[in-house]
Amino acid sequence: MFRVSPEGFSLDGRPLRLLSGALHYFRVLPEQWPHRLRMLRAMGLDTVETYVPWNLHEPRPGHYDFTGLADLDRFLRATREAGLHAIVRPSPYICAEWENGGLPWWLLADPEVRALRCRDAAYERHVDRWFDRLVPVIAAHQVTRGGNVLMVQVENEYGSYGTDTGHLEHLAAGLRARGIDVPLFTSDGPDDFFLTGGTLPGHLATVNFGSRAREAFADLARLRPGDPPMCMEFWCGWFDHWGTEHVVRDPGDAAATLEESLAAGASVNIYMAHGGTNFSTWAGANTDDHVTGEGYLPTVTSYDYDAPIDERGGVTEKFRAFREVLRRYADGPLPEPPPPAPLLPPSRLELTGSVRLLDVLDTLAGEEVTAPMPPSFEELGIGHGLVLYGTRIPGPRGPHPLSVRGLADRAHVLLDGEPVGVLERDRAETLDAVAVPGPSARLELLVESMGRINYGTGIGDRKGVRRVLHTRQTLHGWTARAVELGHGTPDGLPWGTATAGPGPVFHRGFLEVAEPADGYLALPGLRKGYVWVNGFCLGRYWEERGPQRTLYLPWPLLRAGRNEIVVLELDGVRDGDGDADGGRPFVELRGAADLG
Repeated sequence: MFRVSPEGFSLDGRPLRLLSGALHYFRVLPEQWPHRLRMLRAMGLDTVETYVPWNLHEPRPGHYDFTGLADLDRFLRATREAGLHAIVRPSPYICAEWENGGLPWWLLADPEVRALRCRDAAYERHVDRWFDRLVPVIAAHQVTRGGNVLMVQVENEYGSYGTDTGHLEHLAAGLRARGIDVPLFTSDGPDDFFLTGGTLPGHLATVNFGSRAREAFADLARLRPGDPPMCMEFWCGWFDHWGTEHVVRDPGDAAATLEESLAAGASVNIYMAHGGTNFSTWAGANTDDHVTGEGYLPTVTSYDYDAPIDERGGVTEKFRAFREVLRRYADGPLPEPPPPAPLLPPSRLELTGSVRLLDVLDTLAGEEVTAPMPPSFEELGIGHGLVLYGTRIPGPRGPHPLSVRGLADRAHVLLDGEPVGVLERDRAETLDAVAVPGPSARLELLVESMGRINYGTGIGDRKGVRRVLHTRQTLHGWTARAVELGHGTPDGLPWGTATAGPGPVFHRGFLEVAEPADGYLALPGLRKGYVWVNGFCLGRYWEERGPQRTLYLPWPLLRAGRNEIVVLELDGVRDGDGDADGGRPFVELRGAADLG
C-alpha cells in the first residue's frame, strides 16, 4: 500500500522517495516506449509520470480512441514491465503545451457549455461521461490492484486559473466513485495565491518550479504543514514557440537545482525527462500576457524541451549531469543507457507529384455553408485545418483598408482569385489599400488554424474569423468550406503537376529505405505547412519563424522499401531553392538534428 504522511511516502511499510520523470505516451510512438522507459531507469529514476489528454482520446463527443498512440493501458503495462512506479495526471485539463490544454475543441461548439474548468453543469456532464470511460483504465493499474500507479492528480495547476474549489471537489469525488483509491494530489506554483486557489483539504499538495527549491518547499510547508515536500514539475528545460529563439538551460545549473531538491529530503518529478514530439496538430499555444490573453505564441512541433533525454531518445550532457546526482540516491547500481535507433544516411528526395488545394476542394472540403457572418471552425465541425471564407465587396470604390477582426490564426487574402496579402493574428490584421474597380469583387480568406491556447485566461480559443471590415463597413453574406487537416493524408488526390495559380499546393515524393531508422527531415525552400509520412502527420513546419529547422522522423513510421512523403505547402516554394531543371521542391534527410 502506498501512503502519504507528514514524514514522507511509504510503500508496503517501507519509506519511499519518488525519483520520477515525465514522459508523455502521446508524444512518443508506442514502439519506442520500452526504449525511453529504459532510459529513465538508466538516468536513475524509479517512477514515470504522464498526463492524459482528453482531446486525443475523445476526438468527437462519445467517440473514444485508446489505440496506437492513445493506448494508455498498453503504456501503463510497459511502465510496469520496465520496473517503474507510475504517477498519472488525467484530464480534464492538463496544460502541457498541448492543444487547448487537453480540452476537446468540440466543447466550444456546445452552446450549453458556458464556461470551462468550473462548476458549469454542461461542462461537468461532458467530464463525467469522459471519466466513465477513462478512470477504469487507470484504476486497473493501481498498486492497490497489483499494478504500479501510486498517485493520481485531481486537476492541473488550478491555482493558476481559478478559485472554484467546488469543481475540484467534483473531480476528486468522481475519481473516487469510479475506483481510484490511491492518494489524490494537486500541483501548483509555490506562491500563496496558487496554493490557496488550487489545493484541496485532505489531498496531497505538490509544487512546481524550476529554481530556488528550498524557498518553494518552505512556502509549501507554511501553507500545507502536513504534506511531505514534492516537486511535481521540476522544469529542467523549456519549450519553444514559433518566432522565438531555441530555449536551452545549462546542464550544471539544472543539476544543481535537482541536487538542492533532493538534499532537502524531497521527492521530485523531472519535467521533462523526455519531451518527445507534438505530432499532427497537437501543439498548443501560449500568450505573452496570461491575464489578458494577448500576444499569441504558438508552440513548435518539437517538444524536445531541452530535456536530459533528447527528442530521439539519446543521451545529452544534461542526462549525464542528472545521472551523477541521482546515482547518489539510487538503491543500487544504475543500468547503462541503451543506444538510440540508428540514423538514416543523408539524402535528398525530390517531390515530383503536386496538386493545388483549391483545385481539389470538392474532394477535401465539407459542404459549403452560408451565413451572414463568418462561422467559426468549431461551428463548421472541425478541430484544425483550413477554411475558405468568401463574400463580395460592392463597388466600384477606391482603395480602403481591409481589416480582419478576431483572426485565428493566419489568412491568405485573395481578391477575384488573385493573392493580395497574408494576415496574421497579433501581427498584421489589416491590408492598407484594397480597391474594387468594378461593380463588385470576390473576396476570399483562406484561414489556417494554429494551436489553441493551453494556459491562462485564453483557454477556449476559437478558430476562424469573427468580423471583416472594408473601411468601417462590416462585410456580410459569407460562404465557408472547411478542410480538416492533421490526422491522416488527404485521400483521393489526383496527383500530377499542379496548374499555375494561387493557393496552397500538395507535393508528394517517395523515399526508399533498406530498413527503418530514425531521421531528421529538412524542407529547404519550403516556407510553411504540414508533412505526412505514410499517412501519419509529423506536424507543422514554418521556415521563417524558426527555431525548428528539421522535423524528427521516428523509425516506426517507415517500412523497408518505398515510403510516401506528402507536404502541404501553404506559402509557395521560395525562389531559387528548387532544382535547376524546373524548380521542383525537395526534402532532405540529415544525419543530425539542426534546430538552430
